[in-house]
Amino acid sequence: MKIKIWKKEQGEKSIHTLIATLEKHKSSVNALALCTDGSVLYSGACDRSIIVWEKDSGGDKMVVSGALRGHTKAILCLCVVDDLVVSGSADKTVRIWKKGIGKSYSCLAVLEGHNGPVKCLTASLDNSNSNSNSNDFGCGNSYVVYSGSLDCDIKVWKIWVP
Repeated sequence: MKIKIWKKEQGEKSIHTLIATLEKHKSSVNALALCTDGSVLYSGACDRSIIVWEKDSGGDKMVVSGALRGHTKAILCLCVVDDLVVSGSADKTVRIWKKGIGKSYSCLAVLEGHNGPVKCLTASLDNSNSNSNSNDFGCGNSYVVYSGSLDCDIKVWKIWVP
């Protein structure tokens, strides 16, 4: 229900100071993912929601800027690559979310195929093609998503994002 943000003190080996407590979820938080520059944090919980936290205009604290909803059971894992958020759930699905203009997000795909809850995810830009920024359909990016489930399978998904 609470996410605590700690800061490691400069030069100290093991001293950390609590700098913020984020509270929005109505149930236990199972997953966190941070964008590369640290400006956006995503939290997934048993309440089936992914909360989007962004640094405020002063850059001092994280504030809620939105929520991603669509899973029918608990969010168990999250990862971020470029402007995509990937979520895995106890509902046995993987969802691909794309950040749009401003603070909007859209669900690009629901990946089905696991026979158990999706417990871990990772994703990356697909560099297997010689030109990963274009295909027969025009400009865009290809990504590879790996998902692991309690069904003992690891699935590899290739997705195209225009």
